[in-house]
Amino acid sequence: MTRISLVRHGQTDWNRDGRIQGRSDIPLNDTGREQAHETGRALRARRFDGIYASPLVRAFETAEIIAGELGMPGPVAVPGLEERSYGRAEGMTGPEIRAAFGDDRADVPEWENDAALLGRVLEALSGLAAQHRGERILVVAHGGVIGAVARHLTDGARPAKGEAIGNASVHDLEVVDGELRLVAFNVAAAELAGLEELDVDVEV
Repeated sequence: MTRISLVRHGQTDWNRDGRIQGRSDIPLNDTGREQAHETGRALRARRFDGIYASPLVRAFETAEIIAGELGMPGPVAVPGLEERSYGRAEGMTGPEIRAAFGDDRADVPEWENDAALLGRVLEALSGLAAQHRGERILVVAHGGVIGAVARHLTDGARPAKGEAIGNASVHDLEVVDGELRLVAFNVAAAELAGLEELDVDVEV
């Protein structure tokens, strides 16, 4: 069995302001850096055999900070883990998107569809799992990536309607005989910090 702790990057100014980021390469803000430190400290009870990240700076810096808290070498960037491309909607707020393009995201030019997003992300995660059979790795990615994986593995049950995927939250996956399973979803650092042993299932 391979275990993957999938972490969302820390906060950026665009997260704070409700702006869609996608492939726009927006850095962490000071709150996001502190969130990454907090999650790294909370994850010290786990032993990881590698740390990987989306190449986008907000994810890669989050992974660098967590690696520092864990006393591990810096992360490896993995193409395929980048956030969904939101095309012409990037930089806009929800109301601005609706005003410009209406309620149907299919009408937004260059918006990456679900099949394309999920295909590249699952390929990247499967490749990492194959490199780390029987080990545990940490992967820092994005809210859209994590949401797509969770919906795929829970037949759309998670994230629940209106449920936000927290910045620097942790989501645990297992890979057994090539099959991916979600065992913990949207766990905040504060929830992890009080646990001596983190090899426990959190209801998904």
